[in-house]
This record gives sequence, structure tokens and C-alpha cells, in this order.
Amino acid sequence: MNPTDKVDDLLAEAGAQWRATQPSAPEPDLDRIMSTKSTPKRRWLIPTLAAASVAAIATAALTILPDHNEPTVAPPATQATPQTAEGTTQTGQPSVDDLLVHNGDKVEVNGQIVAAPGKDPLFCPRLPSTLPVFAPGKEPAPSCPADLSIKLLGLDVNKFGEIKGVRTGEAHVTGIWNDGAITVEQQSAYVPPVQPPDDIDQPRCPAPAGGWPYRVSNLMSRPVQAFLDARESQISGPILRYPEGRARKKPVVIEIGVAHGDLAAFRSAFEKVYQGNLCVVATKYSRAEQESLSTQVGDLLGEVPGAYAGGGVGMGSDMTGIPISLLVVTEQVKTALSPLGLQNLHVVPDVRPVR
Repeated sequence: MNPTDKVDDLLAEAGAQWRATQPSAPEPDLDRIMSTKSTPKRRWLIPTLAAASVAAIATAALTILPDHNEPTVAPPATQATPQTAEGTTQTGQPSVDDLLVHNGDKVEVNGQIVAAPGKDPLFCPRLPSTLPVFAPGKEPAPSCPADLSIKLLGLDVNKFGEIKGVRTGEAHVTGIWNDGAITVEQQSAYVPPVQPPDDIDQPRCPAPAGGWPYRVSNLMSRPVQAFLDARESQISGPILRYPEGRARKKPVVIEIGVAHGDLAAFRSAFEKVYQGNLCVVATKYSRAEQESLSTQVGDLLGEVPGAYAGGGVGMGSDMTGIPISLLVVTEQVKTALSPLGLQNLHVVPDVRPVR
């Protein structure tokens, strides 16, 4: 699926809701809303496989990371940002130091294994492929790039199937890290990634007394879009939320993140041009900061050992760091990432320390 398909769906739904009560109104000016002026550039080293579950209007470009890169266990708890006057922000991710791996550390990895005859078995991240889809039995022999793989010393490859003489399958492996290889201590069945909570449509603001009403929004009107575009250094989003599900005549809440300035003051000014349900939350980055950081990540990514995807602008007001997908966080990798400001990154490694 094209990453922008969901953006189109969201825009179409919002436009349908607006037109339902104003049949004589003109069509929304989607070209202007999705123009390059207000839409950050996509940046990635290698395009990735799965679409994100939420899109932000006017900041719609997303970094899409492979599903297997999600942690196999819940990441260490981090302190949540305190509640604001309007709503709450997301909790953070593990820090780069939490994910740092040194020689002798116990680590885990979870995913695809490739074991060619006469060679050490390899863990391989699920990189996108331009190869055609092959019928069963017609697939080429599996392979893995040397610079994007991890040796698994002592792995029992007889537990995997075989394609064209190459053993391949999925597994969860724990062992000791040393200079780009893992000495296997335990191998077990692949662990499906932890799925995010199924509440992505819920606004991060409490509902008003009596619940969110069904209200027609003028989000896509020119005055509203001009107001938001003029504040791209202050705000992120907006994001559409559906507290009662995505159905006709159900309420839609517009959620906007405020990275700089007072939330109540922004809301007061915005409501002079905006009509509809509104949720205002604190967020880490503005639109402009997201685009700037995304560009910097994309430019640097080729210099980071084992990095293969990253640099998108994330999910608007939900965003807590620019995502980077890579094999493992070592001191060398940490040094390479440092110019970006480690606090600005959401690093997603395949090899994770076992504490």
C-alpha cells in the first residue's frame, strides 16, 4: 500500500463529513493542503514495508518501518510527560544508552534467519525487495547483504526449512555479543512483535460532559489552513481522531500539537477561525522542526553502520523522535548518531540488550 493512501482516505472522510450538511459547498482544495509547501519531504535510506496507522493532514509524509523492528518485549518504562491543561503527550522510547550493546553483553534478536551451506547462519533484517512474487517452489535461494546481517555462531539450522539448498526461517535467539556476531545460548520460536494499543483513534483530551458531539468541521477551509500554515514553527498536526469509530454521523475530533507556547492561548486564537471538535495537546516538535530533523537524519543515515531506514516525520502530534531502523547500537553507532542530538531520535535496533 502506498503510504499516502491513508492520508487520502482521511481527507476524503473529512470532506464527506463537511459536505453532508453543506451540499452546495465547493470541493476541498486538496492540492493546496497536500502541497510541498506544507508537506515535509520523505527521507529514508531504503523504503520500508508497512504503512503507519495514522496520518496527519498537512504533515502527512511518514517513515514506515518493517513490523519485525518493533520490540519483541515491552521496552523499559520511561517517565511520561506530565498532563497538560488540554491533554497528555505520549510516553518516550528507550534511550540510545538503554539500547547500547558492548562485547560480552547478553542480547536477543528476533526475525529472519538465512544459513547458506558452508557459511555461518545469519540474522537478516526484513529489507524491502524489488523482486517479483514467486510461486511456491520457484523462489530464488535466500540471501542476506554482508553489511546488513549478524552472524549467529552455534545456531541449530536443522530446525529451519530449505529453499534451493539454503536453510531459512524465523527464530528468537539469545546469546553473547562480540564484534558483530552472537554466540547462541538459546534459540526458540519466533516471537510476534508486540502490537501497539488499539486506541489510535482516541483523542488525547478528556471528552466534554456528555461526550464528543457530532459537529461539522471547517478544518479544510482556507482561513483555518492559512492559520495553521503560518504557525508551522509552533504546532504539529492536525490529526483526525474518531472517538466513536469511523462511521458517518459519528464525531470527529481534530487534534493539534503545540510544541512552543501556551496551549490555552493557542486554542483561544485558533477558535476564532475554527469550528468543530478540538483537542490541543503538548508535543515535542513543531512541523518545521520535524521536517528539519527528518532531512538531517536522511542526509546522515548512510554514515551510520548498519542503518537501513529512517528519517520520516512520524505521526504529527504523537511524534517523540525521528525514527531510525538499524541492526545494533554500538559505541560506533552512537558516535555516528550524536550530531543529530540523541534526544531527537527514536532508534529501533534489531539486536537488543537483555538486562
